[in-house]
Amino acid sequence: MSINPQMLTPRVAQVQQAYYRPAQQQQQPQPQLRTTSTVIDDYERWYMEPTHSNRMLLAAKSGIDEEINWALDRISRLTTNEYFTVKGIPSLLEALYEWPEWYAEEGYKATNDTPSLFAPNPQAANKRRHAIECLHILKSVGLNEAHAQELLWTVPTLPLVTKLLENLDPTLDAHVEFVLYALDLLQIIGPSVVLRPQSSPNPIPRLNAILPRSSDRSLIMGCFSALSILLSNPANASNLSDSAPSIDAAIRYLPLFREDIGLVDECLNFLYAHLSNMAMSTAFLLRPEISGVLKIFVNILLADQVELDTLTHDVSGVVHTTPSTTVITKDHELTKEELDTLLEMPEPQRCYEWMKTMFVAKQDGELTQVEFWNLYKDIFMQFQDRFPLLVASEVIKNVNLIFPQGQAMVLPGNPARFVVRGVDRRKDIVVAEKFKCRWDRSACGTPAFKSARELYDHLLEHLKAQDISPCKWSKCTQKPLAAAALRVHCLTHIASSQPAPQDASQSDTITLPSATSQYPIPNPTTRPLPPARDAVITYKAPRVDPSSTALTSLLCVRSLFRASFAYEEAAPRHDADHFGFPGIVEGNDDEVTVSVAGDREKEAARKGRKAFVGVCNLMKEVQLRDETLMAWITEMIDTSLPFP
Repeated sequence: MSINPQMLTPRVAQVQQAYYRPAQQQQQPQPQLRTTSTVIDDYERWYMEPTHSNRMLLAAKSGIDEEINWALDRISRLTTNEYFTVKGIPSLLEALYEWPEWYAEEGYKATNDTPSLFAPNPQAANKRRHAIECLHILKSVGLNEAHAQELLWTVPTLPLVTKLLENLDPTLDAHVEFVLYALDLLQIIGPSVVLRPQSSPNPIPRLNAILPRSSDRSLIMGCFSALSILLSNPANASNLSDSAPSIDAAIRYLPLFREDIGLVDECLNFLYAHLSNMAMSTAFLLRPEISGVLKIFVNILLADQVELDTLTHDVSGVVHTTPSTTVITKDHELTKEELDTLLEMPEPQRCYEWMKTMFVAKQDGELTQVEFWNLYKDIFMQFQDRFPLLVASEVIKNVNLIFPQGQAMVLPGNPARFVVRGVDRRKDIVVAEKFKCRWDRSACGTPAFKSARELYDHLLEHLKAQDISPCKWSKCTQKPLAAAALRVHCLTHIASSQPAPQDASQSDTITLPSATSQYPIPNPTTRPLPPARDAVITYKAPRVDPSSTALTSLLCVRSLFRASFAYEEAAPRHDADHFGFPGIVEGNDDEVTVSVAGDREKEAARKGRKAFVGVCNLMKEVQLRDETLMAWITEMIDTSLPFP
């Protein structure tokens, strides 16, 4: 069956002439189209060929509902194919724009009445369906970045979107889907759109009008998202308004952050795009609800930090201690157990082990060879009937076998000195006797007493012949005192027979400021403070970084903070010689300017500072994992505290 093109309208006839080809043309073989690979549906060349006679393009322009439905359905499936490009088929985008433009100008009028939704005109319903499918295809096409540029520069997307938003009533169910698609297209082209003042088309006024009236969540989120994208472009700053109804709508939805974080996230993105402008931030501070909004921003941060880890950090350094009782150092003497062990060994093994027990390697140590030999002889002479002794030369020679750095040598002089270099006596640190007399600078040879009373009676014997003299107890530096005063002073050196009870947690050692510190010292009150023995800090820290919603909320708080403290008079310069201040407006190194505020700006700053003082304690609970972001919180807290 053939169709006479003259029976159709001129526009449809023109399309049909190209669509309905003669049979002989359609039956001509085309071997050049065959490929060696397996060809599946949607890849046939007659659908994809980049010509004005493309079958899908002709069907979309045919004016026949069945053909249009077929073409739009196939194009819709092709948009999900990564090999498909709309710019490869000439005039395809223009064909897709015809039905949405018709609906935005004429078609919407037929669906303004409610009964038309339930009993629509079949012809009008088909056209409405074509318009919706075309918008769906355009939205899918725009998801490709290259196609998004085509939507912006090749076809009038912005005028179409503006018409749809202005002419369609979003409160009608028949129009909601069109408005949502229009918002999707606006979000696709929004980053590159520049809206001049009082220029047409401009969708921002219509978006501001829709938000206060709509109760559709998807529509509200779409409007906020579109506004955020448009107003984030600095070139569109002239479209910002401190009295826009969308600001009131965003503030109204902020308290839903615990119930609908998706909606609140779009509100925060819009508010941040608005508050990024300094003039708008200043105007925002004049709103009566500024304190409540600021608290909501901080509460969004607090609601996000639900996962906290308990961390510990030990800040104590190396601790050097010494026994709390007086200690003395003396040369090591063989114990009975050590002597019994040595007596069971034959020579020279016994001499070797004796050296290891009695001496240690010391680079600057020195003993005379006579002392070395006498130490050996005095110990083992009494057992020579059982174990023969080594001669002195053999004992001295064995030093180098045990201590490779030690050696026997003769030092020149008159007389010459025979020494052993590189070794020294092993030292033992022992606790001094509690009631031992230390008079005459510890030279008193009297054995230790059993009680403090006996020690004091002995000390009085030393003081009998004293009239006015200094204290000679150990290293005491007390100036000369009279006899009576000296007797009282000496009591301070005698330990109590019954010391004060010690707490179970108290250590029996004394912490020293450094490894070289001496104890005891003449004046204990001048001792430097030692490091803490157990200085472990326990604190809570976030386990993960904050979400994007929380970060946007923090950026909003930061913008309001800078607007609140930017107009302080006589603000100092922020450099190495001056303390920092957030109100500085920094320029070149040679030129620094300070913002000058009018009465309106000063009033806004005053209200902003008052709001930050009210939220200061709440901000102290905020903890962020990132050190830079946490420094922002700390700075805002520290800066807010001094202001009344």
